[in-house]
Amino acid sequence: MSQTETRDRPQPLSTRQRRRAIAKLVFLIAGTLSLALSVGLWFLTEDRETAIFVGLWVPSLFSLGALVAAGEGPR
Repeated sequence: MSQTETRDRPQPLSTRQRRRAIAKLVFLIAGTLSLALSVGLWFLTEDRETAIFVGLWVPSLFSLGALVAAGEGPR
């Protein structure tokens, strides 16, 4: 194997990096599902207040995900 092939190959993720990526993905999925649920409640039910309440979860989940991801800095 040549030296350029070794350099071009991506390195496997460490356990910490893998956990951080999974945490980001979980919060992203939760926020997206919250948005979809909010839109569904808005258009499919008469309960607009519940739709707004669920819609408020989206920025909260995204902010919490960013906080969790930023909190795990290098040690």
